[in-house]
Amino acid sequence: MTDQKGLTDDELDAYRSFMSMNHVLGRHLARHLKQEFGLSDSDFEILVNLSESPHRRMRAVELTRVTQWDKTRLSHHVSRMEKRGLIRREACEARYPDIVLTDAGWDAIVTAAPANAARVREFFIDVLGPQRLAALRDAAKDVIAAIEEHMNTDCPPETSRS
Repeated sequence: MTDQKGLTDDELDAYRSFMSMNHVLGRHLARHLKQEFGLSDSDFEILVNLSESPHRRMRAVELTRVTQWDKTRLSHHVSRMEKRGLIRREACEARYPDIVLTDAGWDAIVTAAPANAARVREFFIDVLGPQRLAALRDAAKDVIAAIEEHMNTDCPPETSRS
């Protein structure tokens, strides 16, 4: 990045507004998940991924990839969820175990997901409306594509993947 320049006031305001929205919405949803269902936002992320995967299981390495967590964080969090009976590890032929959604984990996601989706609708989908939602979706895909291109070309190896 040899041509670095600062952001204009409008650019900085837009970026900060986006970051603030993301933070406020995420924290608000997380508080409701915790208070109403006893789930952290991290619990919910793991449960969603497992509930949407075939046979309600994923290889630990794949779960690390889709959550973008490092192996240590995933291992510690899986251990906490395992103690609560939401998931279990199953050994397999490969190096990393399968992480499997238990019946209690399935019940937890089936109970919490509708309330979470209703809040996402109330505070995000309905507030934006169809046109702004489509524009935001397209913009998000473009930003993700630009980051992936950077990671695959000139991003330092220690920064591109954790």
